[in-house]
Amino acid sequence: MYTTPLTGLVLSGGGARAAYQVGVLSAISRLRREALPALRGNPFGVICGTSAGAINAAALACHADHFDAAVDALAAVWRNFRAEQVYRADSLGVIRSGAQWLTMLSVGWVLARWRRARPRSLLDNEPLGALLSQAVAWERLPTMLRRRHVQALAVTASSYTSGDHVTFYQTAAAIPPWSRSQRAAVPAQLDHRHLLASSAIPFVFPAAEIGREDRLEWFGDGSMRQTAPISPAIHLGAQRVLIIGAGRMHEPPGRRAPNTGYPSLAQVAGHALSGIFLDALAVDVERLERINRTLALLPADTRHATPLRQIEALVIAPSQRVDDIAARHQASLPAPVRALLRGAGVSGQGADARGAALASYLLFESDYTRELMALGEADTLARRDEVLAFLAPGARSA
Repeated sequence: MYTTPLTGLVLSGGGARAAYQVGVLSAISRLRREALPALRGNPFGVICGTSAGAINAAALACHADHFDAAVDALAAVWRNFRAEQVYRADSLGVIRSGAQWLTMLSVGWVLARWRRARPRSLLDNEPLGALLSQAVAWERLPTMLRRRHVQALAVTASSYTSGDHVTFYQTAAAIPPWSRSQRAAVPAQLDHRHLLASSAIPFVFPAAEIGREDRLEWFGDGSMRQTAPISPAIHLGAQRVLIIGAGRMHEPPGRRAPNTGYPSLAQVAGHALSGIFLDALAVDVERLERINRTLALLPADTRHATPLRQIEALVIAPSQRVDDIAARHQASLPAPVRALLRGAGVSGQGADARGAALASYLLFESDYTRELMALGEADTLARRDEVLAFLAPGARSA
């Protein structure tokens, strides 16, 4: 049996891009079985997730007593995904949400009936609630925590009401909440509402109302205003972290797109969402590495006197451009959704695709998710020795 410091798992946001995380986890499960058979149980004592990563995190934590089986169950969901499991993709559903919302933005201010309807988002994610009830066994989480199969689960969301970025967490042992500038931590009994809030992509999915202390607040996607994605895992006791990103950090440079005129709404929206979902994690990883290098230069007595500590981190992120993968699968979107997005500038496929960055977050279709999962597995297996050394420091792989 190998003993390792308390290890945290940080799963970032990214809508359908989170399929990549499941591919990475599948490869980790496989490597442990093949090369580290003595390493049993859940390798991640602290699990933190944001947006779609929060859903993956909760599913793992609620079945932390059977890590491999939990990963297999997650993989089965993502491998067979259909958009209608996440949002209404039929014509009537799209008309009731997206068409009304776009109309309200354009001419609804002059039509009283649109003011009464008050559509809340581009898409209706009501089906996601049913999926969460099947995929996340919340009733098991207290037992997993009590038996120390997992020590902490954290889900982040952003409050439209207060402007704060909030980490809701549930732990085995009491951990005092922490607070930073526009960031707060709240101990809570987590449930599906926290996941719906954390995964509520701005403008795309509706906000969710959650109780915070003595009041109700409206929350949206946890990637918004998330300036320190790794911080919750460290506050919850993790001494080392595995970070699974959803793009950009390890991607090769993209082709320079020709200037075809003023950017479409899809281009602007895709650029904005990439900034929300991808940039903060890359910046926080750089910050962690910089602190580690600085601490390594200090004498031992000075290092012990500072509240900062070195955190070992392993970062796994896509080695290919996810936007390009999405471009190959844009035609997989349901026809009513394609028609809706076409008005925003999403069109074409492959080299002729437009608006692929926006589509990459909404493509909950199996052709796309399977390719991302395969990429996650390949990227992880390509770093086999590095991953094994992280999972069991000092252990020789078979």
